[in-house]
Parts: sequence; structure tokens; C-alpha cells
Amino acid sequence: MKFINQKRIQVEKQDKSDKGELDKPILILIKKINSQRNYYTTSSCSGRIVLIKGKEKKQRGLFLFRTHEKISFAELKKEIKDAACSYKGVVYLKQESCILHVACSSLDKAQEMLDKAKLTGWKKSGIIASKKRFVVELSSTEKIELPVINKGKILISDELLRLIVEEANRKLERGWEKIKKLERMI
Repeated sequence: MKFINQKRIQVEKQDKSDKGELDKPILILIKKINSQRNYYTTSSCSGRIVLIKGKEKKQRGLFLFRTHEKISFAELKKEIKDAACSYKGVVYLKQESCILHVACSSLDKAQEMLDKAKLTGWKKSGIIASKKRFVVELSSTEKIELPVINKGKILISDELLRLIVEEANRKLERGWEKIKKLERMI
């Protein structure tokens, strides 16, 4: 009964992300998971490309640019130029993989979800157990991270940026394929 109440509360909550809505590539998977009796999602990201200030602590205003879609060379070059003008510290370009947190009614159900995720390519995944609940953290392995600006100076060439755009978009697509595979498995 406690799990069912927690699920009802979570599913009825308003999205608190900066974006204010769920990412489209992961929406069907979230709905499928939430429609099952023994599971509900607590947070998600379908993968993203960001420019972020090189700060050690999480704080407001860290993101200088963020997209959950593929990006063009011209768009990313413009965003890097804008970031170099607006921020004089270190700025990182990151392509981050999809991630999903799923609360489960029992350890057995958590293991079932983890097994399905591993079979569909979510390699960096595991179970987080606490007194309150069991949560499966599903994470993929696609990732890029490098400094691109320091003291207002752009550190990478157009040639390298073209390669990064190609790789970042490819990695986003690979993550989206894993989302679709898990949708079919559930």
C-alpha cells in the first residue's frame, strides 16, 4: 500500500526540471514504466549536449547552453562564441547519456528491471536500496566532456568542433536506440 501511495504522489507531481517537460525521446518509455503496477519513474533525461561553467558545485546558472536534440556545427559554434563572450571562466562541452531512475515495489522487481536494462545496452546501471524504497538507476555509457573555453578564449578548432558535433549526435542517437529497445522489452 505504501508503494502505491508513493507512486500516485510521484506520478501526479508537476515536472520540476528547468525545461518544464519530459524529453520526447524517453516519453513513451516513461509512460510504459509508469503504467506498470510495480514501477514508477522519479527522474529522467534522454541525453543532452550542454555548455556548462566549470564550477565544482551544482548551482543555478551553470548551463550556458543545453539541448536534448541533435545539433548542427553552425549552431554549436554560435553557442560557443556566445558563451566565450558572456563568461570568462572555464566552459566545458558535454554530451551526456540518457539516464532514468525507476522506483520498484521490491528488490526482486528492481532486479527484473535491471536485467532488462542490461540486456538492452544500459551498461552503467544498478540498484540503489534505502529504507524508503528500491530504485534502479539506468544509465548508458555515451559521453563526451572537454573544456572548450578558458578566460573567454575558444580552445578548439573548427575541424575538431565538426568531429565533436558528429560524435555527440551519433552518441545521442545510440542512447535513443537503447531507450527504444527497453520500451520493446517492457
